[in-house]
Amino acid sequence: MKPVEKGYKHVNGIRMYYEIYGSGKPLVLIHGGDGSILFDFKEIISRLESQFQLIGIDLQNHGMTEHREIPETFEQDAHDVAALLKEINIEKASFWGFSNGGNTVMQVAHIYPEMVEKLVIASAFYKKSGMMDGFFENMMEATLESMPEPLKINFLNLNQDFSALENMFDKDCKRMQTFEDWNEDILKGIKSPTLFISGDKDVIKPEHIVEMWRCKRFRINDSSCNSWLLHDG
Repeated sequence: MKPVEKGYKHVNGIRMYYEIYGSGKPLVLIHGGDGSILFDFKEIISRLESQFQLIGIDLQNHGMTEHREIPETFEQDAHDVAALLKEINIEKASFWGFSNGGNTVMQVAHIYPEMVEKLVIASAFYKKSGMMDGFFENMMEATLESMPEPLKINFLNLNQDFSALENMFDKDCKRMQTFEDWNEDILKGIKSPTLFISGDKDVIKPEHIVEMWRCKRFRINDSSCNSWLLHDG
């Protein structure tokens, strides 16, 4: 498994790293918090590189992409992804986002709908109540010492600057600590076909995934995603 292309592009003030595998219709892979291209998608790439042009991107502060001192937001990540794709002449693609990457690709579909063919949203959420009980309370007390060792090792293998590891962890934690529920219009406005994925022992509650699917699939008569379903949207 070797990339057919890899490198950096200057995007919104930072150098962003990307790798391309295989050929065919483009499928963009967006990793989760504290992750990187191969840490989150190595198995996916090995299985799908014969069927798609797989484009993996390291987001700001992650993997081999440069760091920012400003807070992380899913909207900023969406802007970065869209800008990098334009730099490598990808006008439209399907997107697979895992965990925080799922939130990022939802924002890509919301802000740049013309760029999105299809979506796979894995282990993502749009309301705090959708996470397992205690998740956000534990996040308020998170320390670098509590970061899973495989994630630390992966980051330091790609970037040996320990202060960069601290910056990534701090920015990822603060994004969760300050997260505010999204308006369901973000989901309802996604026009592209979408597959939601969640494991039976995931940090996302199964009922939240169903709620997201309903928000995406149906037009509803008020602000609640549990409202009467009027018609297919």
